[in-house]
Parts: sequence; structure tokens; C-alpha cells
Amino acid sequence: MSKQFNVVAVSGSVQQPSRTLALVKALVESLGRQRPIEVRLIELAKVGPQFAGVLRREALPAAVQADLQAIESADLLIAASPVYRASYTGLFKHLFDFVHHEALKNVPVLVAATGGSERHALVIDHQLRPLFGFFQALTLPVGVYASETDFSHYRIASAQLLERIERAAEAASLSLAVDVRRNASAA
Repeated sequence: MSKQFNVVAVSGSVQQPSRTLALVKALVESLGRQRPIEVRLIELAKVGPQFAGVLRREALPAAVQADLQAIESADLLIAASPVYRASYTGLFKHLFDFVHHEALKNVPVLVAATGGSERHALVIDHQLRPLFGFFQALTLPVGVYASETDFSHYRIASAQLLERIERAAEAASLSLAVDVRRNASAA
């Protein structure tokens, strides 16, 4: 029997409908075709109002505490945000401000982003990778960026984007084949 992997996917969009959420769901679906996974989807458009003004973790509502515990115990994290003023959304960052600084050590992270044009594609390398580098997470070498033209009515309409999603899911699947977190703890 294959191990079922605990995957947490965070959509940093604060709007619904959302191209970022569509991208996250496509990544999860593709990964699910390759490995047995259990997924917890965290949508900031839904949970953001519960923590937007909270300054300390102990003041968070129980539902947000549970989301943080899920993030901190994930076998793989998928983290995606729309580009807003050249970076991820503030609420996305605020959520990760509550994550314990050692909780994601050696956890594989698949990063993704959406934006209005291709000009914003570097957000993956210049914003998302450094954020997860702080946590000593293992950001996968393949990230996924999608622009507005890759979608039609908030659904993926680009064959090239679907190919990039498949490649990223393959990389994520391979990262789950090696339980880096457990191996690092045993060393």
C-alpha cells in the first residue's frame, strides 16, 4: 500500500473567482494523478478576514490555527499568489508570518504565481523563493507562472501552461519520493 502524502495548498488570492485558485487546483489535480495525496486547500479569499487584523498567533481563531498546523505538518506545500505591486499579496505574507520559523525546514515547496502579463514572472525567483528560503524549505526548481492570457473565464486555456503544470507536478511527486524531512531528522 502506498503512503498517502499530506499536501497543503495555499491560494494567496483575496478575490473570487481567482486565476490563482484555478492554477492551484490544477497543480493539485496533476499531483494527485501521480501520488496518493490528501489535500488541505487554504483560500485566503475565505479565511483572510479571520486573521487580517490579528498581530499574535495566540490571538488567531481556531480555524486559522488549524490551517497553520496543517502548513507546519505538510509533506509538501504548494504556495501560490497573484502578483500585486510586484510581489505576493500582503495577506499571503501575513499568513506566513504566523508560521513557526523552523516548521518548514526541509519541506518541499512548489511555488506558483499569476499576474497580468509576463513581465511579472520573476516574482517566483525574486519574492517567493526568498520567502521560503527564510524557512529553510526546499523550494522546487520548477515554479509555475501564469499570465492573464493563459486563462479564459478563470479556467486554464493554455496548452503551454498545462504542460508547465505537469512538469511542476512531476517535480513535486519526485520530491515526495524522498522523505527529506524524516531523513534530515534521523541524521
